[in-house]
Amino acid sequence: MQAYFLAGNPVILIITGAIVAVLLQTAFVVCGFPTILTLERGFAVNHVVELSELKDRDSVRHPRILQQQQQQQQASVGSVVDFPVQGTYDPFRVGLYFTRVQLGSPPKEYFVQIDTGSDVLWVSCASCEGCPRSSGLQIPIQFYDPSSSSTASLIRCSDQRCSLGSQSLDSSCSKSNDQCIYTFQYGDGSGTSGFYVSDQIQLDTIVGDSTSSNASASVVFGCSMSQTGDLTKSDRAVDGIFGFGQQGLSVIAQLSSQGVAPDAFSHCLVGNGAGGGILVLGQIIEPSMVYTPLIPSQPHYNLNLLSISVNGRTLSIDPSMFGTSGSRGGTIIDSGTTLAYLAEEAYDPFVDAITLSVSQSVRPLVSKDSQCYLVASSTPDIFPTVSLNFAGGASMILRPQDYLLQQNSVGGAALWCIGFQKIRGQGITILGDLVLKDKIVVYDLGGQRIGWANYDCTSSVNVSTSSSGGRSEYVAGQFNDSTSLQDTRYSLILTVFVAFVLQLSVIVAFS
Repeated sequence: MQAYFLAGNPVILIITGAIVAVLLQTAFVVCGFPTILTLERGFAVNHVVELSELKDRDSVRHPRILQQQQQQQQASVGSVVDFPVQGTYDPFRVGLYFTRVQLGSPPKEYFVQIDTGSDVLWVSCASCEGCPRSSGLQIPIQFYDPSSSSTASLIRCSDQRCSLGSQSLDSSCSKSNDQCIYTFQYGDGSGTSGFYVSDQIQLDTIVGDSTSSNASASVVFGCSMSQTGDLTKSDRAVDGIFGFGQQGLSVIAQLSSQGVAPDAFSHCLVGNGAGGGILVLGQIIEPSMVYTPLIPSQPHYNLNLLSISVNGRTLSIDPSMFGTSGSRGGTIIDSGTTLAYLAEEAYDPFVDAITLSVSQSVRPLVSKDSQCYLVASSTPDIFPTVSLNFAGGASMILRPQDYLLQQNSVGGAALWCIGFQKIRGQGITILGDLVLKDKIVVYDLGGQRIGWANYDCTSSVNVSTSSSGGRSEYVAGQFNDSTSLQDTRYSLILTVFVAFVLQLSVIVAFS
């Protein structure tokens, strides 16, 4: 059945206001208001128009409109940047997640640990002291040499980017050689020191035409000249650490300020099997996401943890134990931490509640200062669900495998131990990979909030770039070399736009 529309009389459009400037070729016509403009038809009066003819006419315009919209969005909010993820939370296998970055010209590849608990990207430098030369992770160890990169330059004391590093108290100026230098100390006692350089970082980006392409940007990062502590060990050695903090010298802050990438990033870390996952600069979109605001003016990603519930019952813990006032460090999200840690005032009530809920089905015991349980089953299904309740009504639901670790069996029974550890005297709670795995976690720096949702991180995800001007959505996931990142937004825009134009055509035709 064919549909026809009868073209009627010209449409009269009345515009009210103060003044309008109408650009007609090169002439400006300035009019007072109200003004009546006559809209002439593209079809003759009383001409019968088929629906297919209207659609063909409109379809000529749409590709150009959509192309302009894509270009405007890309220019205003940058592109989604995708990083590959390897590693696992399992401390008996790897105990960390890492990614690959390409630095310099020509670019060389470096494996770096993903760390939301620090700010700066650094890699081992040529002639580094104490740096491991091999890795038990079966990855090659690479050393960065500024002299071998045509785009490398040292950061001098007078460079304003050096002052950004100085704000964190980890960086300073060496007046003897006019170099911007740093010394980082990590929570496990390890440390590194070196100097800052500026060089190109190669990025795998998703652009509006649905293809994966390479882009580059100039970023400041650290060239490590010495390492101490666990960083010197070869069993889990990587080339450096990729800090995803929110201070000025973090790569996410630098790329965002340049308009290369959005001011948000997301990860989804696989908790089982070989691990891996998803890491993107952009916001992963998932309907079940919940968000809680970041506590402002904190050096880390601090959240306002209000309470802990076990099997739906809220534990009797003073909420101030999770605060950031005085000497208390609050609750921190840190992908560079393998396990999870509770302030000592919260640890005992938490462990006691877990033990009480399973006391009839397990045999509790203490192994290496950790509370453990002998269980007949190899699965932890008999253990309760835990809820971490944050400001804004956001709760992080923990399954038993999100707070338990399986040890070796004893007498045929499985030994499960609580993976949360007690931190004494520091008043701090740290949520590491044990808790963060198998979840989408979004760090919305522009909105100053963090969100999460339980998720199968072996699946693909929808990723967006956002700005006040609109949002573009893309598909990302764990890819092989033949898989491209696909844009899923614009086919929907085209469908809605065509429907709108058809509806408008009907209204005009019958007016």
